[in-house]
This record gives sequence, structure tokens and C-alpha cells, in this order.
Amino acid sequence: MVEEGALTVKDYMTREVETVSPDDTVGDVAARIAGSTEHSGFPVTDGRHVEGFVSARDLLQQPDHEPIFKVMSDDLLVAHPEMDIDDAARVILRSGIQKLPVVDDAGNLVGIISNADVIRSQIERATPGKVDNLMQTLENIHGVAVSQERRDVALAELTPTQSKVYADELEGRRYELDRGLAEPLVVIDNDGDLLLADGHHRVKAAARLGIEEMDAYVIVLSEPVDLGMAKTAEKEDLYSIDDIEVVDYAHHPLVQKTKRLQD
Repeated sequence: MVEEGALTVKDYMTREVETVSPDDTVGDVAARIAGSTEHSGFPVTDGRHVEGFVSARDLLQQPDHEPIFKVMSDDLLVAHPEMDIDDAARVILRSGIQKLPVVDDAGNLVGIISNADVIRSQIERATPGKVDNLMQTLENIHGVAVSQERRDVALAELTPTQSKVYADELEGRRYELDRGLAEPLVVIDNDGDLLLADGHHRVKAAARLGIEEMDAYVIVLSEPVDLGMAKTAEKEDLYSIDDIEVVDYAHHPLVQKTKRLQD
């Protein structure tokens, strides 16, 4: 039983699902997989009812004219839309599959949930705790009321508060951005000045990809505040994300620490 307020599969699943028919041929499905950058397999449906799943591996060494119902996997794992997202995560991660068809009580396909969707669900729940802690800190230190918004922010309007990022981590952030897995930024709106509190690697990677706006949790201060991080940014001549220096991996403090331990 899912607890009240818990996030479920339907909150993260993709509702528009590409499928194949049991009567499609191996050649037809192989061509669709070869021509796609997103699919390595498809649910097999008769009407809306899920009959199985066919992957690229199932097609290996099969004649092109063979119908899919003869090569598909019919002993498949599925999720229900009301399933707790954490339970779906356990199924996906423990089974090693990439996508899980989502079916209703009648066995009809209503969506699909992937390992990327599961990762996104964990990211989105991790960030609010970070935001809550920052909001409480701002209230306690400055005695100012704060509120929170979720909105897109223009990268050109952000003032960074961190002078350096590391080149190797940019590659990881780029991978996440390409796949829609990046955490939202955390931004402080201080009377219209947008200070980037968290997400410096993400914005630097996004700028390199030509992305102009990003999703963010924005903490809005009820009145202007003389913030220490704003003073630090000014002292280090940080006025835009272009001013953030990209440091080679060899200079990463964790690498330096590892090297000292090896000496």
C-alpha cells in the first residue's frame, strides 16, 4: 500500500509509448531500433494489452521474416501506475533492465518508466532538503522572511558565488543535461539580483551546450539583504558565469589528497 502523499510511478512515467505488434516482423522492428537514438526495444501490444517486450538482443540471428511474437520475451516485469516510485526503482536497479512497462489493472499499457526517470525522481527529492536548509539559514542569520519558487532562470542573469569548477565534473554534468537528469539550480533572489547558490558546474556545462535557461529553486527574500556570498562574488570579480574558471582535473583537491596518500 502506498503512503498518502508518496510519489508514484504515474508521477514520472512517460505516457506516450511507442509499441510494436506481435505480427510485426524482425526486420521491421530491427529497422526501427537502428533508426532510433532512444529505443533499444519496444513493448509488444495487441491493441492496448501488453503481450511482451522485444529488445535488440531478442532479434539477434533471427530471420527478417520471423514474426515478433515468436522471438519476444513474454515473461516480463511490469509496474502499476500507483506503485511507489521507490519500489519501481528497486525493480529496475535489481533486475538490470532499462525500461519497465506500466500497465493498469486490466493489463493495458498506460506508460513506461525508465532508469533515467527513477534517477530524476531521486534528484528532485534530494534538492528540496538542500533548499529548506538554506532558507532556514537565511531566516536565522538575517531575520528576513523568505519564500520559494520553482521557475526557469536565464543563465545570463545569474551572479556566480563560486570562482572555480573542475573540468572532469563538467563532463558528468553535460551527460546529465543531455539526458534530462540534471538537478534544478538553487538561486537566491535578493531584490532582483539572482545569486547562484548551488549549480556552478551545471550552468558552466549548460553554457557550453548553448542552453540559455535552466530549471531552478528560487529563494526569494522579502527585503534586500547584505549577503556575505554577494560580497565574496564582488571581491573575486564574479559578475557572470563567464567569470567562473575551469580548472584541470589534476588540480582537483580530491586528486591532490589521493596523491598525498600514495606518496
